[in-house]
Amino acid sequence: MRTDQYQGHDYYLMDDLLTEEHKLIRDTARAWVKKEVSPIIEKAFEEGKFPRHLIKGIAEIGGFGPYIPTEYGGAGLDQISYGLIMQELERCDSGLRSTSSVQSSLVMYPIWKYGTEEQRQKFLPGLASGELVGCFGLTEPDHGSNPGGMTTNFKDMGDHYLLNGAKMWISNAPFADVAVVWAKDESGRIHGLIVERGMEGFSTPTMTGKWSLRASDTGELIFEDVKVPKENLMPGRSGLGAPLSCLDSARYGIAWGAIGAALDCYDIALRYAKERKQFDRPIAGFQLQQKKLAEMITEITKAQLFTHRLGQLRNEGRATSAQISMAKRNNVDMAINIAREARQILGGMGIINEYPIMRHMMNLESVITYEGTHDVHLLITGMDITGENAFK
Repeated sequence: MRTDQYQGHDYYLMDDLLTEEHKLIRDTARAWVKKEVSPIIEKAFEEGKFPRHLIKGIAEIGGFGPYIPTEYGGAGLDQISYGLIMQELERCDSGLRSTSSVQSSLVMYPIWKYGTEEQRQKFLPGLASGELVGCFGLTEPDHGSNPGGMTTNFKDMGDHYLLNGAKMWISNAPFADVAVVWAKDESGRIHGLIVERGMEGFSTPTMTGKWSLRASDTGELIFEDVKVPKENLMPGRSGLGAPLSCLDSARYGIAWGAIGAALDCYDIALRYAKERKQFDRPIAGFQLQQKKLAEMITEITKAQLFTHRLGQLRNEGRATSAQISMAKRNNVDMAINIAREARQILGGMGIINEYPIMRHMMNLESVITYEGTHDVHLLITGMDITGENAFK
């Protein structure tokens, strides 16, 4: 069992920009991860199962809806606090962060922003405490980068809605108690509905065979004439912009989380390079290894500065969707490249599970695709700076 020796890296003294509360939140999350998750994460990854007993711990460190107001069970924290928690969770494993960010940004966020007061009171406290687990149904088997083409639909049956369709690649689905599902009404307008486990015709088969995010449970959402009570429709916003605004929050969390994965790979590569000797001296003394390490910490530092500024803009309500897309794309690309370079520094040792580098690399292959692919985020930036839509 590998000992988690991570201590953090702050080349540009970013801690000076954090409040004492920020540092306490980060350090609390880091300590919990080291004690409760690091010792078991490799086994969970190998078995392809999310360790569900961790849910209560994630809740206790504020990992579920940290920015949700306290009146609904959240911690009422700012966006930088949210980012720091995501960083510490993904420093351990992307699947761990996925479980947290889906619950926070894709389930709690829309209920808080677009739900009724009754829905907030009914669902948010249980989601914040981990007593309930949620998932987000947007992606379909035939509609990924084009979510507006979804075919999942519902009809008004007078005293209820009748929901039909299917969603795919849904984190937390196999054990979720509630699902925030996006579907079209009879006019083709997209709305969000809260579907609860136990509703007749609602099933959540597990997806198997993944080589990535293996410590996160992924499934499908199947709706076969599901009767959804009318009070479960979220009335606050409709149209494709509603689910995309939730993705903004999740992508922001990913931007921070990817830094955590990169930091872990860098930390291990640096320590290994100082300890591993070849030709009678540590390999850290050779130019090619120093080049790799120096480039790693440079890219991490750039991402830290980039993302901290984005957090400030989020706190002020001024961050745009395009700015968030840029950060998500840049930081995940940065992290996956650092994972690959770190693997090379470790040589053959980099491919075994005594070290987490290959696990990070495989996980990041999913992160670079989900919640907006690497290429689609580039086109979002392109559209923002030119005013021309290259999607159609």
